[in-house]
Amino acid sequence: MSVNACGDVFDWADRDPGRVMFAAQAGGGWRPVTAAQFAGRVGAVAAGLIASGIRPGDRVGLMAAASLEWAVCDFAIWAAGAVTVPIYETSSADQIEWVLSDSGAVAVFAGNAQLAEAIRRAEPAKVEAIWQLDADGLAALTRAGQAVGDGEVAHRRAAVTGETLATIVYTSGTTGRSKGCMISHGTLNGAVRAIIAVPGVRERMLAGDACSLFFLPLSHVLARVVMLCLVHAGKRAGFLPDANHLPGALVTFQPTILLTVPRVLEKVAAAARQQAEAEGHQRLFSAAEATAVAWSRAGPRAGWWLRVRHAVFSRPVYARLRAGLGGRVAWVISGGAPLDEDLGHFLHGAGLTVVEGWGLTETAGPITVNRPALQRIGSVGLPLPGCAVRAAADGELEVQGPDVFQGYWQDPGATGAAFDGRWLRTGDLGRVDDDGYVYITGRTKDMLITAGGQHVVSSVLEGRVREHWLIGECVVIGDRRPYVTALITLDEVAFERWKHRQGEPPDAIVSELRDDPDLCRVVQQAVDRANASVSRPETIKRFRILPGRFEVGAELTALGKVRRDYVIAKYANDINALYA
Repeated sequence: MSVNACGDVFDWADRDPGRVMFAAQAGGGWRPVTAAQFAGRVGAVAAGLIASGIRPGDRVGLMAAASLEWAVCDFAIWAAGAVTVPIYETSSADQIEWVLSDSGAVAVFAGNAQLAEAIRRAEPAKVEAIWQLDADGLAALTRAGQAVGDGEVAHRRAAVTGETLATIVYTSGTTGRSKGCMISHGTLNGAVRAIIAVPGVRERMLAGDACSLFFLPLSHVLARVVMLCLVHAGKRAGFLPDANHLPGALVTFQPTILLTVPRVLEKVAAAARQQAEAEGHQRLFSAAEATAVAWSRAGPRAGWWLRVRHAVFSRPVYARLRAGLGGRVAWVISGGAPLDEDLGHFLHGAGLTVVEGWGLTETAGPITVNRPALQRIGSVGLPLPGCAVRAAADGELEVQGPDVFQGYWQDPGATGAAFDGRWLRTGDLGRVDDDGYVYITGRTKDMLITAGGQHVVSSVLEGRVREHWLIGECVVIGDRRPYVTALITLDEVAFERWKHRQGEPPDAIVSELRDDPDLCRVVQQAVDRANASVSRPETIKRFRILPGRFEVGAELTALGKVRRDYVIAKYANDINALYA
């Protein structure tokens, strides 16, 4: 593997120039992009960056949706010896200004005119150039780069060492001001090598015509590292800028690997339940779901009657669920948050192997993963080769490994606080069993302590409530309060179905109906199911339905994580009403 994180792109172009490495949407289908074509574009844009005055070590922002152009720009920045600073396209003006100014970025790639204008309004301190991807930005750089010889790009690439900074990835900022994680070329390569070395990854997941469709933001380090793994293995990667078009894109692209987050899987299962109910097959689906979970939990010990029931539901339920994901998905990589154990067993029982892992921005992606042949649903798997995980005395997980970051950009105080000697403090609570499997029980920031001293892990309750078909989001409240409560939003599509079924006016909105007894009764069912998973003092005693949905960039991060501090401040009146 080349030291420079972009090296595999050029290596494949030399070894197998006609190999199809990427796919771009074209009309109703997908246009193949060969290794030679992609490397040619990367080199041309890198030359343009050099001609524009970008020097080794300069920080260059990249704010766009997942796309082939995003990948071209990322690799081109590395080929020019510069540092990529990804920015979520849903970021607010304040977030854009902070990331670009704190990193000292001198230029930015913007996905479209709207994002380019948002960058200008943010007035970042040092940005001198904005290149727009959907206009003439890349073409202009390519023209400018014609004056730069191929030797200069090759020289820049070769000058990179393992310690050279490759990217500054800012944390999601769910609990405060985001921090820039410094990730070197060596760290990215170490992460790719560790993932590829997991038994079964190369031989099973990345075998044959393996391919993946990226719809999560490439600004997130997990999506980026998984893409680097596919590039290293010479497998095909497609990009979907708008996740709203995911169902149709899955059918046309037919990926074998689906990289996602638990919230998407929760929605897939909830939509399937709702569709079954709408078709009058609710009892059939419930029986199939329970059978899938039981079959998965039993494993090789499944009795003959359970195996028969599982086979009976295969075509009418499980095959239909898989067809909705394109029909070829064999591996689901789930990260970003813990996956509910029952949901993991249901998907496994339906024929989808969920490879759940765990990691941080500070670890350049996963630090543990469930191995393809050694699944232990409910855990986040075993440490990657070369990595180690331990639980501190207070239950916080600490890690070591080649993919641990260099530190926080221009913040030595935060860097020092993040480490316990050579061990990185993760902020996640969990345990490691006797076989080395890691289990996540919550976040240190998500641990609520009620006024009565009861410790409550909010994520457990929130995840269970969200599984209900009518629920959008759930935020559990209770820190230093007398009892536990919850703020709940409704899923927009499910709410419309509920109104129709109840005979409510089509134009009725949530704020008008949120105190409706029938609506509250359905939401209470979701709360009751969540309460069944915890002890009595931890149960949600009261809830409040919020009038609107949570928006990405406000209440939610780009990956759908709730910004708890923001929500608590915005909905202070609703919270106070729960304790009146």
